[in-house]
Amino acid sequence: MTSFTGKVAVVTGGGSGLHPQTPNLTVDSVTQNQESATFFQSQDRAVAYDTQTAKLAPIFDVLYFLMGRILADLPADARFLCVGVGTGTELIKLAQAFPHWHFTAVDPTASMLNICRQKAEENGIMSRCTFHEGDLDSLPTTDAFDGATCLLVSQIFIQTEERGQFFQQIAARLRPLGYLVTSDLAADMSTPAYQSLVEIWQRSLQYAETPIGEIEKIRAALGRGIAVLPPQEVAAIVASSGFDAPVLFLQTLLSCAWYAKRTQISTDPKAMGK
Repeated sequence: MTSFTGKVAVVTGGGSGLHPQTPNLTVDSVTQNQESATFFQSQDRAVAYDTQTAKLAPIFDVLYFLMGRILADLPADARFLCVGVGTGTELIKLAQAFPHWHFTAVDPTASMLNICRQKAEENGIMSRCTFHEGDLDSLPTTDAFDGATCLLVSQIFIQTEERGQFFQQIAARLRPLGYLVTSDLAADMSTPAYQSLVEIWQRSLQYAETPIGEIEKIRAALGRGIAVLPPQEVAAIVASSGFDAPVLFLQTLLSCAWYAKRTQISTDPKAMGK
């Protein structure tokens, strides 16, 4: 399975940690993921990510507020999975809202996960957290989670089949009817509306003090190194990967967020013939 590296770009309105990286612009997703993984090995880059996204906090707070309402009916002692957790903002927000949940934070980038650990310590929740450095498919499936987040991660998979396999890996780690909250860039790139949104999105990155060179490279990667599909196509991939039909609950510029429940049928890749 292709490696993922947390989130791929600073974008307005989509998640906890959206890495302000400069992905390789090739359509070869394996090469793109390898180079993007190298980008965030620097601790300075990881720290810069938090500094830039802090200016976009009002947008992210809308997502976190709605996530809390969606996930409120999970058990009081829920076990929760954060896929591509980045520097851990979503984990901290959920831990504060649900003081008896236990979290497993997954990210393949050590520098990002180190900051996530630091935040967990500062917020006094280390006893409720397990940290897994690596790709999702290296996380055991022995214990089922009650819910999961996957914020601005699956868009790194350019091939639809790989993207579906990624969501299957999440489904395989959830209990039946467990919740998934996922967000990604999603738009019909052929429309005038898309071009207009990109311009406003770029202004937002400039407001967040993202370097112009990085903005230009991220923009050039849209649709090439970063998958940008119409929202209904992203929802269809999720629905075909072991989940009930996703519900679109938020769009902020190019970023869309859905929630879905894991279906009760088997989502084991072997059982599905994958």
